[in-house]
Amino acid sequence: MSVRQIILDTETTGIDPEAGHNIIEIGCVEMVRRKLTGNTWHKYLKPDRDVEAEAIEVHGITNEFLADKPKFVELGAEFLEFVRGAELIIHNAAFDVGFLDTELARNGFSERIEQICTVTDTLALARKKYPGQRNSLDALCRRYGIDNSHRELHGALLDSEILADVYLALTGGQTSLQLGQSGQDGEGGDEPIRRVNTEGMTLKVLRASVEELAEHDAFLDLLDKKSDGAVWRQLDAPGQG
Repeated sequence: MSVRQIILDTETTGIDPEAGHNIIEIGCVEMVRRKLTGNTWHKYLKPDRDVEAEAIEVHGITNEFLADKPKFVELGAEFLEFVRGAELIIHNAAFDVGFLDTELARNGFSERIEQICTVTDTLALARKKYPGQRNSLDALCRRYGIDNSHRELHGALLDSEILADVYLALTGGQTSLQLGQSGQDGEGGDEPIRRVNTEGMTLKVLRASVEELAEHDAFLDLLDKKSDGAVWRQLDAPGQG
């Protein structure tokens, strides 16, 4: 059974949960077998304090917009059930997990994120793959040619959708060459591979002419001068092959 992957992002009132800052938006998109399922969980949350002006400049979420939204305590159980048992894919996971755990503790929930989920940090993956380079979400989008031109402001659901594309590119894109093959786990297309029937089939073998063999030997002479010996001649030597 494949593990559900949840690509997750949050937006907050500020940068420090220990200073009383709150989560004001959570966006999650679900992926199974490296394919988005269309299943999402996206909520805006009313904080216990005002959103800082610097934070509004980043995500554009105002205090007025959040005034009639539910509080974290009202939706915490629903959120936990959505992510339970999944692998969370998060960019700079320490930030989001730190905020989530603080909100859970503050609102009387006994569980913490890493007790019910595994966590993969795409920022750590990117830093390992591209040490010394910029590895922000925007930088990775540019590196992999992912269109994020519609991302004028940060948003939890939008950033999660973009991060899903980045994660797939960062971890190698396609995982197998099961083109058109329907396996037990449902990967690939709906049609099984149809093998060619070779019974009674004869294949014509074309052999090189004397002139072509002479040109080939001349080319190997040139390779001998530029290297430690042409591989083809080493394979043709007695006792080789």
